Formats: sequence, structure tokens, C-alpha cells
Amino acid sequence: MTIDGFLNLNKPAGMTSHDCVGRVRRLLKLKRVGHGGTLDPTVTGVLPIALGRSTRLLQFLQHNKAYQGTIRFGLTTATDDLEGEIIHSQPVPELSLEKVQAALPKFIGKIEQFPPSFSAVQVGGKRLYELARKGETVEVAARNVEVFRLEILDWRSGDFPELDLLIACGAGTYIRAIARDLGALLNTGGTLATLTRTESSGFSIDQSLSFEELELQLEENTFSPILPSAVLGHLGAIVLSPEYTKRWFQGQRLPIPETPVAGEESSNNPPDNPIPEPPYPLQVYDRDGNFLGMGQVANSETSTILSPQIVF
Repeated sequence: MTIDGFLNLNKPAGMTSHDCVGRVRRLLKLKRVGHGGTLDPTVTGVLPIALGRSTRLLQFLQHNKAYQGTIRFGLTTATDDLEGEIIHSQPVPELSLEKVQAALPKFIGKIEQFPPSFSAVQVGGKRLYELARKGETVEVAARNVEVFRLEILDWRSGDFPELDLLIACGAGTYIRAIARDLGALLNTGGTLATLTRTESSGFSIDQSLSFEELELQLEENTFSPILPSAVLGHLGAIVLSPEYTKRWFQGQRLPIPETPVAGEESSNNPPDNPIPEPPYPLQVYDRDGNFLGMGQVANSETSTILSPQIVF
């Protein structure tokens, strides 16, 4: 089977991202399958899956993500979620929503956070969770991440109060670390109780498919992969003339004006995404709207050049 494009998978709990790739590979009888944005086994939600030649496009997907999670206060664990050994448990019925609201702004914007001890971060070629399982303690440098939005969805008071949050953030942000650090700031302890990724790399959960839905579509022969153009809209695009299309498939570098428009080519750049200074990646299409691949725009001594980077 020849399939190119993307699958917006709604990952179930209990599977690793690698497990999901293997199951998709078996269902579609497809060798080339990859994923973007690893999810912990307990986390559900959007897992972008690239199919066929589109695995080469994973590097071009946008990096912003969004989650809905529940933080439980009065509890700290070794993994910063409910899967880990309980380190401390103490009822905190006095914790109020007002106190939580006052603390949240400290976690918005560009912040530093230490990855959880049980995470996929690599140190010396070993992942932290592998070292943690062996009882090895490793010092990990703080990481700079960015949180764009924290929105309170619900609050449940009690001995172990719970806070439901919507989190919009950049790549590399650990929601478990936010739960841990918010609990520490409030002197109550905190751990992540549940987490669902609602957006990732331009995919949203309301348009995702579960494995059951994917299997049904395959049985009914209605499955259609998502086209690259649907998820690469954050990047500019150029439409090549027939002459330039032929040269593109021959792997030739193409001189183009800075706009970028080459000959009869025209650009297709969303108004909110102005063309950056070279070098930068660009989607490439023919006049019939067929996706031809990704090019790299750079300046030469005399002109602006479009070089084939990935040719479909």
C-alpha cells in the first residue's frame, strides 16, 4: 500500500508513542511510519503520525502544543504523576482557589523548569527514567520553556483539592513539572493526576481518530490521510511553473525573486506569517496544487535561490 500524509491519532492510555507507531504500521501494512511529539504512556490525546514519505516532513511541523490536565494538591510522587511512588501525602483542606489563582502567573511566559526524574530526557546517552529505575540520581540542568496560556477550567476543594487547567505551551514543556512546582510554591505538594493533549503540531483533538475509528474506516475503505498542505500552513509556499517543476524534479537549484516569485510562480503566504529572512523552508507546489516537497530559500551573491530539500 502506498500512503503519504498524516494521521491525527487520539492516543489511548497505556500505550507508548512507539507502540502506537507499531500498531499503525500493522493496520496500514506500511513500513514507513513515524510520530511527532512523544507522549508518556499514561497521557492521552493528539499524537501526530506521519505516513510514508511524509515521515520526512515531521521536522517541519509547528511546535506549539495544548493540554488539559488535572493537578492534585497535598500529594508528591517520584514521577510527578499518579504512576509513581508516593513521597509525601498530607491533606490540605485549607488550600483555596484564590491562593492558586495568585500563584499561577509565575508559570506563564518564559520560565525555567527541571524535567521530571522519570522522563525521556537523555543524560550521557541514557534516558532519565532508565537511570531513575536503577536508583541513580542525576543532576539535570534547568530548561527554558514557554507557557503561553494557563486557564482554570474547574476547581474541586477537599482534603486533596484538584485543579483542572488548560495549558498552551511551546515544545519541551513538562506539565508534570508545572504540577510539581505549583504544589511546591503553595507549600502543599502537587502532582499531575490526568493529562490529555488537545493540540499538537497543527492537529486538534476534535478532528482526531481513535484506533477503533481508524480500523472502521479501513474496513469501510474510507480512510484518507491528511495532506501535507493541511498541516504546513504556518510555512510559506511557492507555486512553480511547468518549466520550473521539471527542473525541480531534476534536483536543480532555482533562482527566484525575493518575494519569492520565480517566472510565473506565485507565493502563498498567510498574512500572519510574513516571509522571514533567508535561509528558511518553503512548501513547493505545481499549478495543479500537487505538493512537490520542501525547498530551502537562501541568498546567493546575485539572487535568491530555491534549493530542493525534500522532493516528492
